[in-house]
Amino acid sequence: MHKKWLTAAAAVATVGLLAACSTPSEAPSDEPVTITYQVWAGTQTPAMQEIVDAFEEENPNITVELQELPWPQYWSTLQTSAAGGTAPDAFWMLAQQIKPYAEGKQLLDITDAIEAEGVDLANYPQAVLDLYDQGDGAIYGLPKDFDTNAIWYNKALFDAAGVDYPTDSWTWEDFRTAAKELTNAEAGVWGVAAPIDYQGGYYNSIFQAGGQVISDDGKTAELDTPEAIAGIKFWTDLMADGSSPTLQQLSDTEAETQFEQGKIAMYLSGAYWALKLYDNAEIRPNIDVAPLPIGEQRATVTSGIANVGYVGTKHPDEVAKFLIFASGETAANIQAKAGAVLPAFKGTEQTWMDAMPEFTNLQVFIDAIEYAVPLPVQGNAAEWQGLQTEFLTPAWNGQESVEDAARKYTEAIDKVLAEG
Repeated sequence: MHKKWLTAAAAVATVGLLAACSTPSEAPSDEPVTITYQVWAGTQTPAMQEIVDAFEEENPNITVELQELPWPQYWSTLQTSAAGGTAPDAFWMLAQQIKPYAEGKQLLDITDAIEAEGVDLANYPQAVLDLYDQGDGAIYGLPKDFDTNAIWYNKALFDAAGVDYPTDSWTWEDFRTAAKELTNAEAGVWGVAAPIDYQGGYYNSIFQAGGQVISDDGKTAELDTPEAIAGIKFWTDLMADGSSPTLQQLSDTEAETQFEQGKIAMYLSGAYWALKLYDNAEIRPNIDVAPLPIGEQRATVTSGIANVGYVGTKHPDEVAKFLIFASGETAANIQAKAGAVLPAFKGTEQTWMDAMPEFTNLQVFIDAIEYAVPLPVQGNAAEWQGLQTEFLTPAWNGQESVEDAARKYTEAIDKVLAEG
């Protein structure tokens, strides 16, 4: 989940023929078949090919064609192909995107196959499993990975500014003070990147302030509560201090790139970013990671990618078999050894950390599970999350109070939630 899909998602059309398809049976055919597996481009692709190769070795009658698409194209293509009956047989899914596909009867129900294979769901983070539960009794996929958030930081910039490295006891005020001290406008260095980012950014601080994004019943937004406003102000204060590049500067050159260029000292993001940083030999010795700062309490959001299948596949049994394998222990260990991503399968975390031995503090992402909160994905999450830039930009730019921006965004989210 290296980037966040921020465009409003249109409802996925239901194709009558596909709705009539049945769930996979317990015994895949021995006839040679070919299925497709679509992922979005990134550092994980080589590991995904290894997983495909391992599956084909165990299942010589099944050929899996790995397909890779750029991030924006991935979602637009999937939406069109799912509605038109030409979607890939297996593909990656995000919790905030799944609802229209599930409601449109576009996803393969693999519940029976999971039971037949004796899959123990206790091997996966419950919070991530819950994110994909559509309340209809079906299991459409299993998580392949999960993520939490922490502070990635550049030790060289801290040393140059004479600022102590982040600790696990840092408060919001400690973080804000350090960001100011690390900022050197003449040198073109900022203490922090503060983009409008729900997953790596303000959702975490809202929960740290004791607030919520969506109400417990999932019917209304709560961004206009005092706690949520405090969580958003954590970020707008950093902007007001001049401790972050402006939104325009972050649009011209994204925060991740500026961090790798040594222009940003701290960037709050997920475990999924580790391999990209580790592969950058030039900056690797200067990079470390620490827990998120503490507000009223510790908190981070958690999510993960799930492997799902297309209900219109001609080979539902083989697809179900592949989905279970691609999220199973063997595949998790392949991901872990490559350092590609933090696997969801229990017991493979240490292997992931061992793959990047110069990053000695990756345990912070594992420890964060204890205080992790599921990513809010109620209703058509992709649609209301996609409105964040429209409603929050004035607050980030100091053109509108956080209270007013949060109220307007809350009203907009409520309208989306009311539509079901």
